[in-house]
Amino acid sequence: MSELEDKLAALESAEAVFSQNELPYALIGGLAVAVRSGVPRATLDSDFAVPSSVDRAWLSDRFAAVGFQLKGRFPHTLHLLHGSGEPLRLVFDPEFDAMIERAELLQLGDIDLKVVTRDDLLAMKRRAAADPERCRSKSLRDQADVVLLEGDTREAVEGW
Repeated sequence: MSELEDKLAALESAEAVFSQNELPYALIGGLAVAVRSGVPRATLDSDFAVPSSVDRAWLSDRFAAVGFQLKGRFPHTLHLLHGSGEPLRLVFDPEFDAMIERAELLQLGDIDLKVVTRDDLLAMKRRAAADPERCRSKSLRDQADVVLLEGDTREAVEGW
């Protein structure tokens, strides 16, 4: 499989877990930035916000049942690995709960996914960029995502 096929397979499996369990969710992070901006964006994993009230052990079991392996459990995230090798991260944050409810159904390849709105994604990225505990390189990437989402997507060739 190609990297794109691996990513799409992981997204499709994740969406199946959410749908089969009637669990609200929203695609967030770098992949959501690419979808919302229309500009490809390098990202290592696929990130989903899920309601903060969801039992993490229960959810981890649902993902394990379709072939995901739990790689890490942290205060606000579960890190999973799809059978294709594609990493996936589930994020639990009370501030994201209302954003999950506002997420919009969009098509990504042949998959229909709920994606956080552009305005909510901007709010997430601004919050992350301003976090004093965040490492500088990630903060700068968040700031670049904000600029990209605000429309800095010129196609002109830029030289130096």
